[in-house]
Amino acid sequence: MSTVITLVVLLLLVLVIVWLHFFRQQQVDGFDQNVRDDTNVKLYHEHKAEIEADFAQGKIDQENYDYLTQELDQSLLQDVQENQQHEEVFEQKSLSIIWPVSISLFVLIFSFALYDKIGAFEQLSQPQQMSQQDQFAQEEAARQQETLSRVADLREQISQNPNNADTWYSLGQALVGVGDFNGAIAAFAKVEEIDGPHADIYGAMAQATYYRENQEITPAVQALIDKALALDPLDPSTNIMLGMDSFMNQEYAKAIQYWQPVIDSGRSNVNAQALQEAVNEAKNRLSLTGGEVNDAEQTPVVGPELTLEVSIGEAAMAELIQQEDRAVFIYAIASDGPKMPIAAVKVFASDLPATIVLNDSQAMMPQMKLSMFEKVHVFAVISQDGTPGVKPGDYQAVVRDIQVASGEPLDVIIDEKVTDSVE
Repeated sequence: MSTVITLVVLLLLVLVIVWLHFFRQQQVDGFDQNVRDDTNVKLYHEHKAEIEADFAQGKIDQENYDYLTQELDQSLLQDVQENQQHEEVFEQKSLSIIWPVSISLFVLIFSFALYDKIGAFEQLSQPQQMSQQDQFAQEEAARQQETLSRVADLREQISQNPNNADTWYSLGQALVGVGDFNGAIAAFAKVEEIDGPHADIYGAMAQATYYRENQEITPAVQALIDKALALDPLDPSTNIMLGMDSFMNQEYAKAIQYWQPVIDSGRSNVNAQALQEAVNEAKNRLSLTGGEVNDAEQTPVVGPELTLEVSIGEAAMAELIQQEDRAVFIYAIASDGPKMPIAAVKVFASDLPATIVLNDSQAMMPQMKLSMFEKVHVFAVISQDGTPGVKPGDYQAVVRDIQVASGEPLDVIIDEKVTDSVE
């Protein structure tokens, strides 16, 4: 009910503003009319007195006196006529009472029509749009409900076939999704009981235990990690978890050491593109903190490398120095092949000049590596909006048909401003 009262008060306030403005305008115009009349008459008498005084003192003769008097009379007459015209306009404006009446009617009709369109005041009292936070909460609740339904379906399947290891494994993953970590651990243990010890099972149990322990590698978590890596040093779930823990603790070089070998393994059950983006982000943060990856601890890179001496040209530097720091994407594309990066690095303009090395470790996909091609085009792009690709307004350098196996350092100077979209 309070919402309806508020709407009525607002409606009355609008009407008061409209009519108050109308009455004030009437008063102001009437006052201005009187002031102009009084001023004109007063000025006439003052000028007339000055002319008569000059004539009496002999400063002007009869002819000039008659001329000035006549001019003064005409000036007064002209002022009177102008005031009369203004008064007629004022009277016409006074007749324009129609406009506040029209506005008032429009406001009333529109308000009632809107109320009728929306519905009763109970509907008005409810928000028409959910906040972004409420929408997110509803979406999360919907996902949780969907996962709970899946858990119920999987339990039903297990009741009919209790020795299906795949169903038990899927149940464990679903239980992790709803936060039932103990239930998930029990489900993975059942998989081990059916299929025997496997690295991915211990890795899944380690993840569930890690989340149960508030994302800390406790002795129980470490014991499961040791079991998984003893069976498979490149087990994806275990290494991804270890990399995530290192990343959260700002140990970016260590995170890369866990993630990069998983990418290079080329396993079909790994989302290599998403993991490569995580590696690139870790490298980016590592460069911002001034750290370096310990080459002695990295997996040796096998295959050709492109060594690039990347710098910014004077014209580009003169413009960019006035702006905030920009992302720089440096990548290679096969001269004859798909137009997607086969090796890519992201740095910032403030990092340049720098020596950049492109090799197979920076491949976006395991099946698309630098070593698979003889010639490549090299791009270095300073992005205005921070996203990959070449867009109008970016600065770029392009070096085409580079022999991958040459091994010679290549100068890449970013000095060309892009004016059209480039494929």
